[in-house]
Amino acid sequence: MQRGALLDAARALLSEGGTEALTFPALAERTGLARSSVYEYFRSRAAVVEELCAVDFPVWAAEVETAMERAGTPEAKIEAYVRRQLALVGDRRHRAVVAISAGELDAGAREKIRAAHGGLISMVGEALVALGHQQPRLAAMLLQSVVDAAVRRIELGVEDPQRITEAAVAMALRGVAG
Repeated sequence: MQRGALLDAARALLSEGGTEALTFPALAERTGLARSSVYEYFRSRAAVVEELCAVDFPVWAAEVETAMERAGTPEAKIEAYVRRQLALVGDRRHRAVVAISAGELDAGAREKIRAAHGGLISMVGEALVALGHQQPRLAAMLLQSVVDAAVRRIELGVEDPQRITEAAVAMALRGVAG
């Protein structure tokens, strides 16, 4: 229960203040634990981040996968892939993962995040093969870059998220032709 409370506190801190806010004193304060007790559960901030990725990213990816499975055509699957990820931007789990990936992490934590993102890229590969892409993995990586850029725009909060989503979907389905 305490580990779960620490992870909830870490999500809240990351979504409220980014990686700078994720400190052991702040975790201790949020959970009512002594700072030394936090170290009993996690050896470092990177360990907290790794655990959040291990717990939250599969849930997020499953939501994207479910949206894609409900879509009928390859185009609809790609649209669902983009829309679902962008719809999750306001979700605390997603905001924590975005804050995490922007932060300074050790090599192990960065590798775990890369591996998790690789699962997303594999997910959309099948739809890209069905559309006749000669290099579906490359196309999937570029598509994910469009999604990542849209996430960053939404996170900035200066543009309408729906407008950003529509632009990202249009880019995914029609490229720069608009």
